[in-house]
Amino acid sequence: MLGAALTVVGLIVSWIFWRRRGAASGLRGVAWSLLPLAAGLMGLMTILWRLVTDLIGFFVSLAFNPIVWAGVVVAGLAVVLWVVSGVMRARGVGVRKGAGSPEAEQGRGSAGAVDSAGGGAVGAGGTAGKGAQGAKQQSSGDDDLGDIEDLLRKHGIE
Repeated sequence: MLGAALTVVGLIVSWIFWRRRGAASGLRGVAWSLLPLAAGLMGLMTILWRLVTDLIGFFVSLAFNPIVWAGVVVAGLAVVLWVVSGVMRARGVGVRKGAGSPEAEQGRGSAGAVDSAGGGAVGAGGTAGKGAQGAKQQSSGDDDLGDIEDLLRKHGIE
């Protein structure tokens, strides 16, 4: 019944579009108008009706149930904590510089590459000669490049 009613309304609107905008717009409107009738004939309108009534019931219970609001607050808190931890990790705040940290692994990888190239002392001296601040700036750039290289390796691009 609902599908037939929506189809009739859609066909009236389609006729108006046909007169004002042309046959292409009218035919497109007719195509959209026939979908509610098809859904009604297949029994999908009852499923859609149940879905709409269940969603309305959910939002009504959301508005008047304090326990549901507590759940919404807890979910919001979880999202805020997730975002804050991501910002902290990106800035290096609250991250231990232990054996498992990416910075320590990056440092080990750089030292190994210099030693295997045969210029261990010269490579280390070149970095040390720039000073502590220059080394920090260079390692920051190397961290970014290392992340990109890891991502490319992960996807099989070298």
